[in-house]
Amino acid sequence: MITLQDIQDAYVRIKDAIIKTPVMTSSTINRMIDGQAFFKCENFQRVGAFKFRGAFNTVSQLTPEERAKGVIAHSSGNHAQALALAASMLGIHATIVMPENSPNVKVQATREYGATIVFCKNTVESRVSVANDLIEKHGFTLIHPYNNPRIIAGAGTATIELLNEVGTLDYVLAPVGGGGLISGTAIAAKGLSPMTKVIAVEPANADDAYRSYKAGRIFPSVNPNTIADGLRTQLGDLTFEIIRKLVDDIVLVTEEEIVQAMKLLWERMKLVVEPSGAVSLAGLLKMKSKVKIKRVGVIISGGNIDLTDFFNNLI
Repeated sequence: MITLQDIQDAYVRIKDAIIKTPVMTSSTINRMIDGQAFFKCENFQRVGAFKFRGAFNTVSQLTPEERAKGVIAHSSGNHAQALALAASMLGIHATIVMPENSPNVKVQATREYGATIVFCKNTVESRVSVANDLIEKHGFTLIHPYNNPRIIAGAGTATIELLNEVGTLDYVLAPVGGGGLISGTAIAAKGLSPMTKVIAVEPANADDAYRSYKAGRIFPSVNPNTIADGLRTQLGDLTFEIIRKLVDDIVLVTEEEIVQAMKLLWERMKLVVEPSGAVSLAGLLKMKSKVKIKRVGVIISGGNIDLTDFFNNLI
């Protein structure tokens, strides 16, 4: 089991490489929930997402032999970019297996960070199969995007920073897809403030984590139809056990609620947030009756959204 000490050690290891992202507030949103919301803005992190924390924590602990052979991951985008940058900073070659429907902005950024991209079909099974074939052929070290203790420990450092800055919170909300972020968030939050309730938020159109949590066994993610591309994955055995033990509830949000949350963040806080990052706010608004007069931390996981069509329409 990953501990609070593991996360604190990870923070010491990565603090000079990451950006200490801002914590922001909105008087409008506070009025809407009749409480206080503190947004941990990982959309301002390197590569535009919290994923860099875990990637750098993991890659920095590789052995010389592992570094020489290179690393590989399968990811729809943010972990891909994070691993590509972390590996580049440490002089390690990275190969990334990406689904064919990955957002173009994330594909381009991953290439720019120096990684080799191999495309696969738009299924979890294809991601794993293609990555395993390349590992067998080249001896790459797999850096799993979420089911990895070092990745989880790195992800938890965002909550360490949040609580150090704003103090004790009644609730902390974070998205759940594969479960790396919510696992790290839960370990950090419960370790520093045992009374804090940790809530995972998931798209209703990709509700495998919710169903797994309620049933006590992992359900696969089958054709998740959500705009939150970073949450189309499924829980790993490691993240599932942490979630079962430490997460207090999982809240489902609709596609419309995700879009409205993105719009609210853009209009009221001037924040560009991708759908996967906006689900946290969507969940907060959905449970506003429970957070009345409460202090709530909201992890905004990333901001990598393709705005090409938006800007083209301005011309």
